[in-house]
Amino acid sequence: MAPDQVKGQLDVLLLRVLLDGPAHGYSVISSLRERSEGTFDLPEGTIYPALHRLEEAGFLESDWESVNGRRRRLYRLTRSGAAALVEGQSRWANFVAAVESVLTPVSPRPV
Repeated sequence: MAPDQVKGQLDVLLLRVLLDGPAHGYSVISSLRERSEGTFDLPEGTIYPALHRLEEAGFLESDWESVNGRRRRLYRLTRSGAAALVEGQSRWANFVAAVESVLTPVSPRPV
């Protein structure tokens, strides 16, 4: 799926992945790809700027860690990030319900 098709929902997807626990960027990318069965196979150039933006907004915190001599940033959800996730999930559920109500065939009206 193209990054522009995910725009507007990427933040809630990232917050949901990080609800499961702290993760580094590549792990977040892998989780999105695996959990969506390949639908959300998004490039680093899409994910990392979004993680940085969410951190600047206070929804994520991060620390550097060293693994096998390599440094990587480990992201974790904050309380305000968890609240933003709940709000985003609610907005998404309302959107899906509205779309389904329009797309669901209705019985023909008697003339």
